[in-house]
Amino acid sequence: MKQKKYFILAAMLLIASMTFGSCAPTTPAVVPTTPAVAPTTPAVVPPTAVEAKTVTLAIEHFSVIAGTTWSGAQDRAGKRIAEKYPNVTYIFRENVGPDQSVPFAEEMIAQGANIVIGNAEFMGLPLIDIADKYPDVYFASVIASDLTTKPNFIRFFPRQYQALYLEGLIAGALTQTGNIGIVSAFPCVQVIRRQAGFILGVQEAAALLGKDIKVYVKYSGDWYLPQEERDIAATLVDTYNVDVLTQQTDSGSTLDVAKEKGVWFVGKDMDTVGEYGWSDTKTVAVSFDTRWEVIFEKIVQDYMAGNKTPETVLYPGMETTMTLADGTVVPTIDLMNDGKTGIDAISPTALPLIPDQIIQLVKQRREQMMKGEWDPFTEHALVSNGTGLAMEGLPIPAAGTVVKPAGQAPTVEWLLSKFNFDLQGTTILK
Repeated sequence: MKQKKYFILAAMLLIASMTFGSCAPTTPAVVPTTPAVAPTTPAVVPPTAVEAKTVTLAIEHFSVIAGTTWSGAQDRAGKRIAEKYPNVTYIFRENVGPDQSVPFAEEMIAQGANIVIGNAEFMGLPLIDIADKYPDVYFASVIASDLTTKPNFIRFFPRQYQALYLEGLIAGALTQTGNIGIVSAFPCVQVIRRQAGFILGVQEAAALLGKDIKVYVKYSGDWYLPQEERDIAATLVDTYNVDVLTQQTDSGSTLDVAKEKGVWFVGKDMDTVGEYGWSDTKTVAVSFDTRWEVIFEKIVQDYMAGNKTPETVLYPGMETTMTLADGTVVPTIDLMNDGKTGIDAISPTALPLIPDQIIQLVKQRREQMMKGEWDPFTEHALVSNGTGLAMEGLPIPAAGTVVKPAGQAPTVEWLLSKFNFDLQGTTILK
């Protein structure tokens, strides 16, 4: 009898253990796997609000902000960084000359600024003089042609020529008179390089479409001279029969002339239709937008990480992106017009005038550049026009000189500091 009770008790215990065991979560077996290969450039994860340093990002704008594409885009960039990072405050000074760079910087450092940016080289370079005095502050400046750096003095520029090349393809397809005009600031490496990107696109479109296209460049003498820019734009249309205008200056005067005279305008630096409401897509065939915040984020992240040896020459292109506070992913530069990007940025009025061959090429090249697989300055030969800017120890190459052969990638140093000649086929007006 006792033995039977033992059997019953054992059976009850077995049933209980099975019942409770069925409610327990299953623990999967651990299977050995081959460790994943780490990416060569790991993504930088922004610090949490608890971990993050408090950062005051100070930008010294060389011009006024309102009504300009260059400073306007950089002001927007500072605001976008502050929107994304709750520990970042953005402050600024505008219309800053080179003699004001250092005193304004020290004034903002006293207010807590630990990153100070000069948004043009001529007034940003003086910041190097106080870099050693403030070793815990990052200083940064746009590159025009000088590549001087220090561990805490960073130089930067976006590869705007990539978007300008795409614009050149579109402009070359649009012109009916075969004359395209550029209202430009003054000869310098930065300007010559950007114009070259545009001109390569124009010349490629001309070759594909069997057109004879002339590109005229006339200099105003400075970046922001609204009346001089207006006069040059009017001369290009009235005297040289230009029917597509673009600019390497910063006021809206060239766009105003394009609208008044009924010719196409190709924009730069910012989507002026979408951002400022300047004109509309009946005049603006396409523009490109520069997202300086992609560069500024890299600088801010390095500072927050306590990096004492940040990368000191930054030259990102369309392959480099940033995620904005609202989740939008933006490349450093892209075609943009009336809030639309890529092929959609081409004016709906201009689109039917552009052969599908060019539309598809713009689409293809944009995608390739966003993947880092193609670049106009690598693909094309760079042949001197015999005009440009003679620099110390670097004369202008003679007309017809193949300075860089097709298929060879130029170095970052050469592009940023030694590209001192106009491309063959450019007409520089006096």
